Amino acid sequence: MDNRDAVSAFLRSRRDRITPEQAGLPAYGQRRVPGLRRGEVATLAGVSVEYYTRVERGNLQGVSDSVLDALARALRLDDTERMYLYDLARAAGPAPQARARQRAVRPTVRPSVARIVEGMPGLPAYVMNNRLDALAANRLGRALYSEMYADPTCGANVARFAFFNPAARRFYADWERMARFAVGALRIEAGKNPYDRELSNLIGELSTRSEVFRVMWGSHDVHVFRESMKRLNHPLVGDLELDQETMSLPDESGLSVVVYSAPPGTAAEDGLKLLASWSATTGQEQDAESTSKPSAGQP
Repeated sequence: MDNRDAVSAFLRSRRDRITPEQAGLPAYGQRRVPGLRRGEVATLAGVSVEYYTRVERGNLQGVSDSVLDALARALRLDDTERMYLYDLARAAGPAPQARARQRAVRPTVRPSVARIVEGMPGLPAYVMNNRLDALAANRLGRALYSEMYADPTCGANVARFAFFNPAARRFYADWERMARFAVGALRIEAGKNPYDRELSNLIGELSTRSEVFRVMWGSHDVHVFRESMKRLNHPLVGDLELDQETMSLPDESGLSVVVYSAPPGTAAEDGLKLLASWSATTGQEQDAESTSKPSAGQP
């Protein structure tokens, strides 16, 4: 998978958003670009126009860290965008077949991690991979995302739920913000893992089935999931303002544990308690129903 198109589109999109005035450059002559010209970026980065033109055409192979840093400063990249640029440069390096074989290994949730998630019965929690799949969740986590789990077309994938299921626009009070963060997170992973076939297939599916996703993907914005406040509207317990913590596992699996909590004494805490009671009752009913069914070979 050649990442030249991604490199070129990302650099152009960052160049287009900066005006000469913002960069401290004089604006002269008729301008046919919304932001900086290639020559102006080259001047700010301290490289030749020819060199920057080659880079913006997608050729990052062999570009030094010092040049990447200079480009990041010239284009006013934030920390996440700078990291993404470095990921694109690493992906443009040699030995693509070795990296492709390495990425073919699908990470799994270790039993110890699953026990940690299940051991937080009062907090919704799940394990997420780099494609935004919820690989494992505790009972309260499944109850919080009950509409996603009830939709078989989502495949327990947060991005599919956000863009394919109409209920997501009600569930996420800040739907557009959440959707942009999901798109930006997938964009970062595509830069890190350009040979991840399942990730490429997911992005292709989202682009084909959702015009909104396709437009957001075309903006080339990047985001990292960190701590944040989520405003959710659950169909059973109503509005919830929850703190979200996303903790990456200290290995190379790319998995993260996502945990929601509510400050003590808030309406959200009461809502989680109600949701936990409902999920426990529902779980007991499902367990009773499964044990009452005759097993194979029984009348």
